[in-house]
Amino acid sequence: MENSIYVGLSSQISLERRMDALAHNVANMSTPGFRATGMKFDVMVSKAAENSSFVSAGESFIKTEAGPITQTGNPLDVAAKGNVWFSLQSPAGQVFTRDGRMQMSTTGELLSVKGYPILDAGGQPLTIDPNGGPPQISPSGTVTQNGRQLGVIGLFTIDPNAKLTYFDNSAVIPSVAAQPAIDNPDAGVIQGAIEGSNVDAISEMTRLMNVSRAFERVDALLRGSENTFKDAVRTLGSST
Repeated sequence: MENSIYVGLSSQISLERRMDALAHNVANMSTPGFRATGMKFDVMVSKAAENSSFVSAGESFIKTEAGPITQTGNPLDVAAKGNVWFSLQSPAGQVFTRDGRMQMSTTGELLSVKGYPILDAGGQPLTIDPNGGPPQISPSGTVTQNGRQLGVIGLFTIDPNAKLTYFDNSAVIPSVAAQPAIDNPDAGVIQGAIEGSNVDAISEMTRLMNVSRAFERVDALLRGSENTFKDAVRTLGSST
């Protein structure tokens, strides 16, 4: 009976982590460039009772599938094309994002919506002429104003085996250093467009409801097991 309680508790822990991940995804389904959280679970067999299987608490990971591209017409919006990332200089160091919404400071520095400098391939901030009018950004990321080249938006690749952690929702920090995307014909940018979240809103909300119901079922089973255990103790105690 104790094994059933331990199995139920392990299931609840796993389901709670899954609910947290799904809730985070649903909350960011409209966040440009957001990458959804996924969960991996392992099943362990108890040595004390080989018929009992325990679910591990689960390991989270960040999904890297691309989100939908939306045309905005804003010259300071760019969407990444291919499996590449933009780079930002943040208080946590160099971070990477697919959110290409830019703004310009009064001195012409290109910044993210959070106010972090947009970097070129060499890790240097990009600056344009604040009085030079809208910039033109080529598919390769080259930034020009009035025919004068001012820099190139940095595009970076992240090792597919790197573990990613979130920074300010849309940005990530990889466990392995990202590398500039050099001579990659599949990499580029689309001016006047942004990439949306890769969260499938309907699927994630459906999963959230299913996991919530599963948590409630496990909770009911645990309460039933606990009551049965208490009744057994009372019966055994009264018979002695």
